[in-house]
Amino acid sequence: MTSEAYRIIGEERRSRWLVTCDHASNHVPDWVSGGDLGLPASDMARHIAWDVGAAALTEALAERLDAPAILSKFSRLVIDPNRGEDDPTLLMKLYDGSIIPGNRHAGPHETEERLERLHRPYHAALAELAARRDDTVIVAIHSYVSQLRGRRPRPWHAAILHSHLDSRLAQPLIARLREEDGLVVGDNEPYSGHLPGDSIDRHALRHGRPNVLIEVRNDLIEEVDGQIAWADRLAPALRDILAETGL
Repeated sequence: MTSEAYRIIGEERRSRWLVTCDHASNHVPDWVSGGDLGLPASDMARHIAWDVGAAALTEALAERLDAPAILSKFSRLVIDPNRGEDDPTLLMKLYDGSIIPGNRHAGPHETEERLERLHRPYHAALAELAARRDDTVIVAIHSYVSQLRGRRPRPWHAAILHSHLDSRLAQPLIARLREEDGLVVGDNEPYSGHLPGDSIDRHALRHGRPNVLIEVRNDLIEEVDGQIAWADRLAPALRDILAETGL
């Protein structure tokens, strides 16, 4: 299934898992600033516009878990689906040193149009998928850059994010991944796993659904080999942990 705001793959798959990718695309619709936010192609290709490698990892992981997946079809710079509607970072005007010209003068009317055409349809579809079973487990896939401008390099290969309200899957997954030699795994680093109004809060925490948010450093999943390797690493770990915890 597809729309202007999202695409769903494996809708017929019936496992408990649901894999999400909020930042799957760097696409700017034609009706938003003529399809151009005023940034050079080099900026639109980097992490400020999307989560590099996350879409392909999402698809590979969903296949291995026999799970449906939902992926956004618009850039996070157009409007961020992983933010609540009242979040001040919903529509970014400056991100990691880059001014976003197409957002600089965006007012309430333009923000509302982007919400109505992109953000809300994405979340409506995600909500419907999550409700297809009473025992849905949500896995959110993201990626992050190895170093922000002017900041120290990030040492983690991956990070497992979680809210203090529900760490039932996250903590065992952190422990499992840290058993691998040489793999550096962050626990709520480089970001906090609790953000009121974000996708996990909205579709997992508020409904008591087991959940985990997985961030992989994007240079590790830019290419197909890395995407496959991480899907092969994560799928058995997630299945085993779900069985072991009895969730």
